[in-house]
Amino acid sequence: MAQFNNVVEIRRTILQMLAELIYQGNVAEKIDRLPFDMYPKGTQHTRCCIHKARAVAKYKTMAVMGFNVDDEKDEFDNLSHYAELAKQREKSTEVMLTVVDEACSSCVKSSYIVTNLCRSCTAHPCTYACKKGAMIKTEHSQAHIDTSQCVNCGLCMQACPYHAIIFQPVPCEEACPVGAISKREDGVEHIDPDKCIYCGKCMVACPFGAIFEKSFMFEIMTAIRDGKRVIAMVAPSLGGQFNQPYGKVLTAIKKLGFADVVEVAKGANMTTENETREFEHRMQQGESFMTTSCCAAWRELYKKHLPEIQPYVSDALTPMGYTAQWLRQTEKDAVLVFVSPCVGKRSECHTNPDVNYVLSYEELEALLKAAQIDIASQEETVLDSQILGHGRGFAMVAGVTASVKATAKDPSIINDIVIDGLTKQSIRDLKLWAKKGAAPGNFIEVMSCPGGCVNGCDTIALPKTAAKQIMPTTK
Repeated sequence: MAQFNNVVEIRRTILQMLAELIYQGNVAEKIDRLPFDMYPKGTQHTRCCIHKARAVAKYKTMAVMGFNVDDEKDEFDNLSHYAELAKQREKSTEVMLTVVDEACSSCVKSSYIVTNLCRSCTAHPCTYACKKGAMIKTEHSQAHIDTSQCVNCGLCMQACPYHAIIFQPVPCEEACPVGAISKREDGVEHIDPDKCIYCGKCMVACPFGAIFEKSFMFEIMTAIRDGKRVIAMVAPSLGGQFNQPYGKVLTAIKKLGFADVVEVAKGANMTTENETREFEHRMQQGESFMTTSCCAAWRELYKKHLPEIQPYVSDALTPMGYTAQWLRQTEKDAVLVFVSPCVGKRSECHTNPDVNYVLSYEELEALLKAAQIDIASQEETVLDSQILGHGRGFAMVAGVTASVKATAKDPSIINDIVIDGLTKQSIRDLKLWAKKGAAPGNFIEVMSCPGGCVNGCDTIALPKTAAKQIMPTTK
């Protein structure tokens, strides 16, 4: 799901510029200049004018400071005003994705369109395929669609022998598997927090970069500056992000000011143990199947959209949950920060009292660059030898399944199904299995992102490259 394009470059530029201000200790003095430094006079941009580009940069910076664009009370308020509010903020709202209305292009409503490839053929197959009378074909002219009659069934597109009819989607709406994003009356997209599962697919899909996730980079670095004991809990997928030995990456994170760095793979081992024992018990009790519980977006999905499947979901905590729970036994007052590949963990953090903040891989990269920390020149931190290899394998799709099979007393009883990415179809399948009380297998691993966490919306390395780098540490 991770992509590399101009939208991503702009987002990372804003992250790095803010990170540099944080390290220089002059956020309040210089943050108002950020949009102007990003787009100085004469700079090329993709907006209608440079003023629009600067306005978009302002609102995206607001999101990086942890605000929803809707939080704006007065458009004359500048970024330094929000920087001061961020310092005073004690708690964030649960909404983790915000639409930057200045950046949203208000895409036309999803519809089928006849292109100039239409040959005005004699057969008129598109007209006969349409059951609603929406397809109009006149002699010696191209077919066209009466949008007032069209129900977007797509039969005309299927019938056209020249592929002259196309479907024009709204990218963010098309990407969302649960229908959580739709247009307001003014045409700007709005995310319904009661439906959103924080999979990040809309953010990746938007070609204008109008959807931003709220960041807590500001609070995290403030806590470090204030001398608090801040501990980084790093997700297993981090091992494949920087094309450097994992031990050096962990040392570099410590150089940022973190008091300690703990591998969440330790919690993954705990998740494995608990899911394995629970699965074996459920099967002994005659239950038909059980699903995994570690993916944050999957957890949001079944809570908000699939109540019928909740009895089949494992009761085990996520690796982040177990790691934080274990740390709190000795680190009562520490600030715990989960270093994450996806926006879904931000929502999980909000509901987990043991975890204070989430830092994305993109934000981590920005901070390392701002601090001028060269990963390659660092000494290697010795990896935790008590972590079983399959805990680090949680980063890849089917990694949870492999872990449970390696731990089970009798792996032969496991008939696994792997949901490699949440889609509208996979959600329908899960709903059907829940209603029937039976599935094609008895152990169902659900991963929101195709390929697993190495393909999260906040990753910085190609998923296949990341997976290959992690695999040697999972043996």
